[in-house]
Amino acid sequence: MRIAKAIARAGLCSRRDAERWILAGRVSVNGKILDTPAFTVGPSDRVVVDGSPLPTSQAPRLFLYHKPAGLVTTARDEKRRPTVFAHLPHGLPRVVSVGRLDINSEGLLLLTNDGGLARYLELPATALKRCYRMRLNGPVNPARLARLRHGVAVDGVRYGPMEARLEGPHRGSNLWLVITLREGKNREIRKVMAHMGLQVSRLIRTAYGPFQLSHLPPGAAVEVPPNTLKEKLPGYFSQGLRGQFTTPDHHSSR
Repeated sequence: MRIAKAIARAGLCSRRDAERWILAGRVSVNGKILDTPAFTVGPSDRVVVDGSPLPTSQAPRLFLYHKPAGLVTTARDEKRRPTVFAHLPHGLPRVVSVGRLDINSEGLLLLTNDGGLARYLELPATALKRCYRMRLNGPVNPARLARLRHGVAVDGVRYGPMEARLEGPHRGSNLWLVITLREGKNREIRKVMAHMGLQVSRLIRTAYGPFQLSHLPPGAAVEVPPNTLKEKLPGYFSQGLRGQFTTPDHHSSR
């Protein structure tokens, strides 16, 4: 296995970050500091990162985290804004996020110690639904909302089908909308709503695939029991499938 992939599979960081760490001289194999990520390691090789042995591979674990607004989904922020990983509850292992929620969004953020699982959950081919509740300001055109089920193009970018429905009584220009989609493009919902003349004043992710935010308090995290995880994601845990997914450029709690 390539050294960067081995580091990512151990849950320390993404493959891209691992490659940067190697070039920075932070990784050694069998006592020799590497200067290139073009290096293959085997089970008997001793890999050390920042002076500590590479953790052994663990069983995949998944955590549901209620991200509060005001945190960025990254381990380090160049603008020194507060980050998700600096505010995680104590006791969690090293984890990467499944996608992101922007700084002003809140709600369900999935965290895992397994980069392959994170990749599987994000892949368009997996087609997991993401459900959001949002508070909107502006006049709503029900016919335009209904057309979102066919997808929409905004500034040359094509966004996939969305299912949208108004929630509760519609009083004035402030209302709540529930929207479900299967993509996760950057600020997708906010851009589509702005294209329709609507401003999102609050955005909460309530579900990601089979996993629900439910009544999890802001800032709290809970682990999905291993048996439940396998029941809900049989495609990933089927024989011969796990481990075939490469790790994307995730952000880690390291």
